[in-house]
Amino acid sequence: MVFPQNETFDTTDKQRYKASRHVTQVSVVANVFLSVAQVIIGVLGHSQALVADGIHTLSDLITDFMVLFALKHGKKAADTEHPYGHGRIETAVTMILGAMLFAVGVGIAVRAGLRLTDPEPFVIPAMITLWVAVITIFAKEGLYRYTMRTANCYGSNLLRANAWHHRSDAVSSLIVVIGIGGSLIGFGYLDAVAAIVVAFMVAKVGFDLARQALRELIDTGLESEHLESIRKTILSVSGVQALHLLRTRRVGGQALVDVHIIVDDKLSVSEGHQIGETVRTKLIDEIGPVADVTVHIDTEEDIRRSSCADLPLRDQVLKRLDRYFQEIPEARHVERITLHYRNGRIDVELLLPLSAVTDFDAARELRQRFAAAVETDREIASLDVRFH
Repeated sequence: MVFPQNETFDTTDKQRYKASRHVTQVSVVANVFLSVAQVIIGVLGHSQALVADGIHTLSDLITDFMVLFALKHGKKAADTEHPYGHGRIETAVTMILGAMLFAVGVGIAVRAGLRLTDPEPFVIPAMITLWVAVITIFAKEGLYRYTMRTANCYGSNLLRANAWHHRSDAVSSLIVVIGIGGSLIGFGYLDAVAAIVVAFMVAKVGFDLARQALRELIDTGLESEHLESIRKTILSVSGVQALHLLRTRRVGGQALVDVHIIVDDKLSVSEGHQIGETVRTKLIDEIGPVADVTVHIDTEEDIRRSSCADLPLRDQVLKRLDRYFQEIPEARHVERITLHYRNGRIDVELLLPLSAVTDFDAARELRQRFAAAVETDREIASLDVRFH
């Protein structure tokens, strides 16, 4: 099997990667600028909360670089070691970011609780620290909306996780604004109360993102509405009689589908393959998240175990037939033997030239002799002879 080179991926993936990389690079630049401003103004303006928020913003750079790493390696196409591609790198980093977001929420709650019980009075900060905190809120909210818009456009849970990280930073900065504002007017406890309220929201978002990524890592299937759409699309293809063993899983922002479809047992192999390819193409074209489909062609239900699983293959059957037909001279004229495996037994079809018989009665007699030769074989259900 030949796989494409690592840097080869389709146009949609290329656009998704470029947009994701750009939004993350914007986040890096913004976080560097904001963290430097927060720390410097916080120190000069005597605001410990602003300094702490600046250090928190610096920590976002780590997550931004993690996102860039995941985007770079997750876009690579399949290779011999990773036949399903590298999309799970994005999933794994999403789970880590979700866990970090959850930890941030817990940290905000703990910090707020400690501030509520702290008997020490608040140090009155300079007014400029309040303006820096306000600017930070708008900057972080802007990064959240920009990142989330790109995440929704390309279906990236990784960018959604990073977008909510920006939102958690805006919440953290809001706490700083409330704290500084409360200190300036004499109500220092307000920042702690607000922190406890929003901390649970931030922690819940992180928990949900981490849980979703974990579900993807353990191959949780698509939602029921997607499964129903997939079933309807498959059954709409001409030649598909039924389907079973439908399985789905997510890889990054995409979904993979495995399905068994039932077709008429008299179809040629090439027609069965054509039906399977049509199913695959329609699912990829019509069902949004589906990126690839594996279609198995069946002629009967095999949900538990194929009823023909223990039957011999062609080479063994031909050896038996050679032995059964030793007393039939016309057997040397057989041009083709077709085997049909169904209902736990084998139907045999022989093709002979018309020159092998002299008339209709001779053809009927020859058919009876062939059928009688195999009647003791319990694995052969029937034998038919065709002439051309």
